[in-house]
Parts: sequence; C-alpha cells; structure tokens
Amino acid sequence: MKKAVIFDFNGTLFFDNDKHIKAWNEMSLHLRQKGISEEELHTRLNGVPNHQIIEYFMQREIDEKESKYYSLMKEELYRQACLNDPESFHLVKGVEDYFDLLKKQGIPFTIASASIKENIDFFVESFHLDRWMDPLKIVYDNGSYTNKEKMFLDAAKLLECDIQETIIFEDSLAGIHHAYKAGCQNIIVVCPKEKEEVFIVLPGVIQTIQDFSEMGKKDG
Repeated sequence: MKKAVIFDFNGTLFFDNDKHIKAWNEMSLHLRQKGISEEELHTRLNGVPNHQIIEYFMQREIDEKESKYYSLMKEELYRQACLNDPESFHLVKGVEDYFDLLKKQGIPFTIASASIKENIDFFVESFHLDRWMDPLKIVYDNGSYTNKEKMFLDAAKLLECDIQETIIFEDSLAGIHHAYKAGCQNIIVVCPKEKEEVFIVLPGVIQTIQDFSEMGKKDG
C-alpha cells in the first residue's frame, strides 16, 4: 500500500455523470444555443475546471466575474438535479468501507476535485465526509487552477506525501492525464467494465475497478 491516497470525486466516489450532463447541457443551450455532444463530454468537459468549460462554450476569454456568475449558475442546476434524485444520491458502493480501512491503517487521504467550493460543502454535509477526512485538506476549483495537475500536487503536499508515493483514483481521461503529469504512476480508474481496455493501457494506470466493494477488503 502506498503512503497516501487521493480521490477524484465526481464519477469516482459519487456517480453523478447524468446530473452534470443535464446541468452543462442547460448551460450550453443558454450560452451557445445548442446542447453538448458525446465527444465534447469526454474531451472538453470531464475533469476540466468550470472556467475553461465556460470559455469553451463562449469561444472567448472570460473575466473572473463572468466565470463566477456562470459557474454558480451551472452548479446550482447540478445540486438541484442531485436533490431531485434521492435514490441515486449516495457514495459509490464500497466507498465507506474503504475509507474505514484507510483510516484504520493510518493512511492519509483526501479529495482533489474540479468541483467548486459550494459543491464541496454540499458533498461534505450530504455525505458526512468529515467522519473520515479533514474538509480543510480537500482541494477544489478555487479559480486558481488551470487543470488538475497542480490540484494533485497540492493534495499530496497537504497529506505530507510525495506524489510518487500516492495512489490516485480517477475516472476521466483528463484527470488520468494530469495525475500522470503530476508524477503519479499508481492510478486506479473507476469505469464501466466495457471501458476497462481503454483505460488500463494509459500511462500510469495500474488497475481498473467498477466500484470500491473489493478495495475495502484488502490492502489497497
């Protein structure tokens, strides 16, 4: 087992892809009068900070005021979609057991997410994440990050561990790429079984899983 663990959140610890698609599609319709395509979803949206997505939709640079305005709009749509579907509003199978195992073994862990603070606060409160980790050590999109590479490095620093000594759990192509660029070569991908062959060959990827049900029963 490595010395620390960093988790992506959306699509990794919480399966909410449909909620993000719904919210971003509404934003796309609002900003450019057309919905998002499947290709855009995987290459332009997943694992990418809101500021960049909004600039992509608007096809121009935006200032901090515009970025915050549209980002808050999108995330309000997203959170409402979560609350409107209580049946699926829970952590991925096995996550809580795995958190318990890591805590029992004294292995530090945190989250590095492209979500904004309002969403992180929403997740901490809704899933009681403070039972397992210090919310102050969660890295999120505070407007200063251009991609997740620096997020992963900052998360490792907060855990007082070299990035090369961490395991990173991701689900998106962009997230995997930036985890590897940050120096992690122990990336575990959460993905549907039919996509395992796509992810397992990527640099830095050592394993694919569908959920965390087996992770909580073994040494990582």
